[in-house]
Amino acid sequence: MNKTLEVLMKAVFLICACISIAAVILICIFMFANGVPAIKEIGLFKFIFGTDWKPSQGIFGIGPMIIGSIYVTAGAMIVGVPIGLLTAVFLAKYCPKKIYKFVKPLVNLMAGIPSIIYGFFGLVVIIPVIQDTFGTSGKGVLAASILLGMMILPTIINTAESSIKAVPQSYYEGALALGATKERSIFKTVIPAAKSGVMSGIILGMGRAIGETMAVVMVAGNQAMIPDSILSGTRTLTSNIVLEMAYAPQGMHRNALIATAVVLFVFILIINVCFSIVNSKNK
Repeated sequence: MNKTLEVLMKAVFLICACISIAAVILICIFMFANGVPAIKEIGLFKFIFGTDWKPSQGIFGIGPMIIGSIYVTAGAMIVGVPIGLLTAVFLAKYCPKKIYKFVKPLVNLMAGIPSIIYGFFGLVVIIPVIQDTFGTSGKGVLAASILLGMMILPTIINTAESSIKAVPQSYYEGALALGATKERSIFKTVIPAAKSGVMSGIILGMGRAIGETMAVVMVAGNQAMIPDSILSGTRTLTSNIVLEMAYAPQGMHRNALIATAVVLFVFILIINVCFSIVNSKNK
């Protein structure tokens, strides 16, 4: 009976794995089948590096959206990575148990807050502060970067904390025994030993920042032009898709939006491949 159940469960697990793989393959086939022909028709150089997005005139250049996505993602990393890493160190090495029981659920709660709620927070809190400080509309790269930096915190904190806690205690105690301070033992011994997990959290956070849509739409300004400062409005690749897909007619406009998704997919793929290469060299 046990052997039969074991075989049955192996079959169930295999089927589930195959369904997951098939879903990814079908999504890729759909995107590339519709997006690649559009890129060929528009021209790869004009599509990727073009600075004008005017679908009504048959002009499809996503250069401003690519640059906008890079700016916003880089800003989110600048905001989120230091705060997330330091918070993970605090939770793993400094936080008293009574405070930990309170702080940890709050960090997990942040991961469950819908994107639209973050967007509303950005509209009513972040944007007014930027307006009062700089005298601008408030919507732009800075607002989107701050908001995304907040949104990626749970991913970075949880992954980095787990990695730090997984490092053998002997590493930390050995550094202390050699005369290192607590802080030096953590940042020179423990964190380098947990580098693989910490980098995983950063990459996951970067993927979240690149793929975020609704919150960015609400605070970024959605201007299809290259931003000339962090206070300028911008439009990301994801925002471009969600803003125009609902009314894009069948034809080149719609296929160009699908091609935008292909570019976004390739970006994320490149990031993950680069991380895998760096991670394998570190090992």
